[in-house]
Amino acid sequence: MTNPSYVRVIIDRAIHRELDYAVPEGLMNRVGVGSRVRVPFREKSALATVVAVTEQSEAKGIRLIEAVVGEAPILSEQLLELGRWISAYYCCAIETVMRSLLPQVIRRAEVGWKKQLFVQPGRKIDNEELEKLRKRAPRQAELLEAILRLEAPTRASQLLRQTSLDNQTLRALVKRGLVELREEAVVRDPHADEQFIATSNLILNQEQTHALKEITLALDSPEKSRPILLHGVTGSGKTEIYLQAIRAALDRGRTAIVLVPEISLTPQTVERFKGRFADVQDAVAVLHSHLSEGERHDEWHKIHSGRARIAIGARSAVFAPLKTWDSLSSMKNTRRHINRKKLPDITRVTSRSCARRLRNASRSWGAPRRHSRAITMLQLENISWLH
Repeated sequence: MTNPSYVRVIIDRAIHRELDYAVPEGLMNRVGVGSRVRVPFREKSALATVVAVTEQSEAKGIRLIEAVVGEAPILSEQLLELGRWISAYYCCAIETVMRSLLPQVIRRAEVGWKKQLFVQPGRKIDNEELEKLRKRAPRQAELLEAILRLEAPTRASQLLRQTSLDNQTLRALVKRGLVELREEAVVRDPHADEQFIATSNLILNQEQTHALKEITLALDSPEKSRPILLHGVTGSGKTEIYLQAIRAALDRGRTAIVLVPEISLTPQTVERFKGRFADVQDAVAVLHSHLSEGERHDEWHKIHSGRARIAIGARSAVFAPLKTWDSLSSMKNTRRHINRKKLPDITRVTSRSCARRLRNASRSWGAPRRHSRAITMLQLENISWLH
């Protein structure tokens, strides 16, 4: 594939059209569909999303893009296709849709990775050299001994707290070439200080077993399956079906999105999923409004990089950039009426409709009570009703 000479972008402004820009030679191998770029717009700079690349452009007065944001495209072609469908189907401005596809912290690119200094021995040191250092600089020798006992590189700040020594002592060792300092990115995990106890599958009753069987059949033949709605009162065991269905999806090499109302996204809900998937705990990412910007940045990138295979969040998590889009299993756990899952910014759009547009996806929803209007909708939309 040849490097693109021009890109077509949608800038983060409500201008209701796409613009063409030329790509500088030094950025050609970094730009692709889904990349975020900084472009000149009128008299200022603006962030934009690349939606197409081309070798030619008929536009006049084309300007050069200024920079590429990030090392790789952050929006897949499937998500861009979904965004275009939302814009056309709901008569919504494409710029508004783009604001919903990406979290604000990712879209604005103002928060990056958190970097910390890690320390490790610089070279092999014998006892004689250590004794000489102890006589000249006892505090440096004390710190060096602690570093020599490390089994792996350790955060410098953590080591200094443990030894009650200061940064000046550490820098002196670095200057002597006795230890090495290197900067590494550290993950801001919102649940890093919590311990999750592994749980096992519960025994299902007859109705639950039937529902799980229907979902697994849909996972095996997604091209022939219909979306599935689980009907049951609160406490009837729908979540246990979701947990076991997600496990079945992971065993088939697939991914899962779990959507819950923001009010239900409690520590107990997170604990239940983290505990059930304790063997692959790093594969679970949580997205909700109570995360700090740094935590939201890292959780989103955990999904984007492919490390996370399960995304749990409120309605906007339907846009989570899971890697295996063409084999996605989207599980939706609602505690309210099925029609009220509107998305922020694009208020006419339901997350149910977005989930249905995802290619080859097996979708399961939960409803706590029967409603005549909901039944009519299910019949019109060809959705299976399990209760």
